[in-house]
Amino acid sequence: MMRLRREDPRVVGSFRLHRRLGAGGMGVVYLGSDRRGQRVALKVIRPDLAEDQEFRSRFAREVQAARRIRGGCTARLVAADLDADRPWFATQYVPGPSLHDKVNEEGPLSAAQTASIGAALAEGLLAVHDAGVVHRDLKPSNILLSPKGPRIIDFGIAWATGASTLTHVGTAVGSPGFLAPEQVRGAAVTPATDVFALGATLAYASTADSPFGQGSSEVMLYRVVHEEPQLMAVPDALAPLVHACLAKDPEERPSTLQLSLRLKEIAAREAHGLPDGRHPAARREPERPAGRRATEYAEQRTERRAVQAHTPRPQPPRQSGPARPAVPRPARPGGARGGARPGVRTGSGARRPGPDRRLLRQRLTVFVVVTLLVALGIAVAQGCQGPAHSMGGLPQVPVASQGPAAAGDTPSAPDGS
Repeated sequence: MMRLRREDPRVVGSFRLHRRLGAGGMGVVYLGSDRRGQRVALKVIRPDLAEDQEFRSRFAREVQAARRIRGGCTARLVAADLDADRPWFATQYVPGPSLHDKVNEEGPLSAAQTASIGAALAEGLLAVHDAGVVHRDLKPSNILLSPKGPRIIDFGIAWATGASTLTHVGTAVGSPGFLAPEQVRGAAVTPATDVFALGATLAYASTADSPFGQGSSEVMLYRVVHEEPQLMAVPDALAPLVHACLAKDPEERPSTLQLSLRLKEIAAREAHGLPDGRHPAARREPERPAGRRATEYAEQRTERRAVQAHTPRPQPPRQSGPARPAVPRPARPGGARGGARPGVRTGSGARRPGPDRRLLRQRLTVFVVVTLLVALGIAVAQGCQGPAHSMGGLPQVPVASQGPAAAGDTPSAPDGS
């Protein structure tokens, strides 16, 4: 805080001014209080802008929109006078340093701190966008770190300037390193514009530098439009999400709601030291496509599923030639405990179960009995033929008494007498 200067007013509306909080292209911000002692941050517009009727009308629309904002992540609008010689507005005073001052004095924040602050800011932007307002000048110096959480200040004022150029004195829309490409080109701004600025702010909080480096306004604006951001120093847990926020095409950036939910998940995981479950090489790739790219991705996936549904699956080639003989597996020592019976395989090469042991024993018994009966019958038949030979049942052949028979002689058959 600085002391009041001679040219500074001492009373504005119903507020008494005490100190200077800062000054910018729009005017001067003072610390004031009302009769009840409530402290406010009161901003008085510069005299040259107060004479511009177009600026006054735009400023009035922004103040009316700011009254509709609900939520605890913004500095609440307390009072405003749009018809004064120098229009002014007062917001709730938020004690605490800005994000820019904290990082500049203490260095980069941890991944858990950055994600926690980013989640609260995304939730605040969601309330701002629901009220029909786009901040258009979100940057570390417009974020105050109060004991109750971060607060967004100076919302919508950059749009109210209606600047035709970005370098003209008093009409600068914001810091070049945090402007979205569509702002540089002069195109229409949307909530995605604030998402780009929030991504650049998160990169600054975790690296203490703009993702597009340092340089003159012209150099920075060129990098924003034509070059990719430098995120090598951003923690792996935040790099993919920050990269998605800094997409050149507004439709490819995540929505404010998606950003809020994702940052809450990262903050909770980093606070407990849990891994994100992704391969390190894939952590720096962008998040799932959003906006128009998400729609194209869904259409392509639907087409692929339809083609696969109408395409017959290829059949595996049949094996030609003789089948390979199955190699028997060695028996487990101690038998197959709790598994299949011995001799019975399971799986693709299983064979039919073997015959029951009881059936085998019955068959063996029948075979032995039949064999014994056949052997007994043969023995009985041979015993009955033996006595017939000894009792002369068969004719006896006489033997010649004179010398050996001549060659060719044959014994004579009995005559039957």
